[in-house]
Amino acid sequence: MDLILWRHADAENGSPDSARKLTKRGQAQARRVSAWLKPRLPVDCEVLVSPAARAQQTALALGVRFVTTPAVGIDASTADVVAAAGWPTRPGTVVIVGHQPTLGRVAAMLLSGTEADWEFGKGALWWLAHTNGKIALRAAVDTELV
Repeated sequence: MDLILWRHADAENGSPDSARKLTKRGQAQARRVSAWLKPRLPVDCEVLVSPAARAQQTALALGVRFVTTPAVGIDASTADVVAAAGWPTRPGTVVIVGHQPTLGRVAAMLLSGTEADWEFGKGALWWLAHTNGKIALRAAVDTELV
């Protein structure tokens, strides 16, 4: 199984939190990361997206069908995200478009075995793979490097 954790891009301040939209910078970040990701994604991947406006806008930049679910939303726990992804037994590739600090905690749990507050930059993604009982970090993409 491949699991791609993608933090929403830069968003405006304001409230309610769920309604915050991407800034112009965030829109550019989402386009750059999408341009890197889309040609690498298998056609049958599943994309799960937080209901928050900024996550929806980030996912829209990818230009593929996605499912909106609170299981990866603002208040999601590490366990919620891992369960929604079906890690590590679901076949294929799953993309999660979500939030900090949850995505950092998911990455820490899966890669180190301990939940910790690992930093995910706005718009960044981490691509993890589970093959033959082993976990590997396949890619870490920052918006400033693509």
